[in-house]
Amino acid sequence: MTYATDDTTKKTVEAFQQFDADTQLGLLWFGYKDIKEQLQPANETSAQDTAEALFNQIQSLPQEEQLQAQRDIVNRADNDISRAYSSLSSSGKLDLWLRLAQGMDKGTVIQVPSDYELPAETNDFANMVKQLDFEQRIDFMRSAVVEMGAK
Repeated sequence: MTYATDDTTKKTVEAFQQFDADTQLGLLWFGYKDIKEQLQPANETSAQDTAEALFNQIQSLPQEEQLQAQRDIVNRADNDISRAYSSLSSSGKLDLWLRLAQGMDKGTVIQVPSDYELPAETNDFANMVKQLDFEQRIDFMRSAVVEMGAK
């Protein structure tokens, strides 16, 4: 299922999905940092509640396990956290990634190392994202994260 509504956004999602899990996580982080001031979550309460429960479960893990949980979601691993993620609505999935990014900002979730740089092969992708307006970026994010989780 995709929420991308135009060809540019669809191509951006396809490009994103070609990267490995750690690069996808880095791209999600930098994407969050780029638009966080504009975000105003307004998900239905049930999506927020289920996302919060999974976020709390991930946040309670030791830092290396927090990172592994995120990798497992991206890699569609067949484990409890990835299956719980799969059961979230699309709004809940987006909400979870927002909560994880906010947790990274606050230091309660493992952070991207301060010296981390995205691989050079992400430059074209970054330029694609820069062409998207705010709504297209949200459509991209929703489309990217809805495919994650155990199948």
